[in-house]
Amino acid sequence: MKLLKKILRAFLIAPVAILLLFEEWGWEPLAACFNALGRLPWWGQLERMIVRLPPWAALLVFGVPVVGLVPIKLLALYLFGNGHVALGLALIVVAKLAGTAIAARLFQLTHPTLMQLPWFARLYTPWKNWKDRVLAQVRGSWPWQVARQLKARVKARVKIWRIRINGLLNYPPSGPHE
Repeated sequence: MKLLKKILRAFLIAPVAILLLFEEWGWEPLAACFNALGRLPWWGQLERMIVRLPPWAALLVFGVPVVGLVPIKLLALYLFGNGHVALGLALIVVAKLAGTAIAARLFQLTHPTLMQLPWFARLYTPWKNWKDRVLAQVRGSWPWQVARQLKARVKARVKIWRIRINGLLNYPPSGPHE
């Protein structure tokens, strides 16, 4: 029975871990993209307004992108149903990236305010602890370690290629010819 529980748990945790990894991978860089928009005067003003919202309004603002993506996902399902699989899949991917970026930035802006809601703080802390444990398990796994090593090798190789390409592009040195 214990073996069956372990197998069932692995099957249930695998998709959740993949989703968490996507969110974790995408959360920071995508939020950084939206953070860069904060340098625009009107965008920065909008973000300052969001930070000053009361808790109930912050919850609404944080929830709007989630609800706003439902029609896009339904459109993707419609496209799938009509044989436009590639277009539907592209729509899902773009919606997921955009939704994650918007949600990540809004969460950065609203998190302190949302934590003022007792029920949110009570639910968020165990969720965060559970998510961190799952991610630690995944990051400690053999496939994750192999993927990290592969990524490091590819990154090093790309850096070498860039240096070589830049060297070729800058040769011969530009300047006054003698």
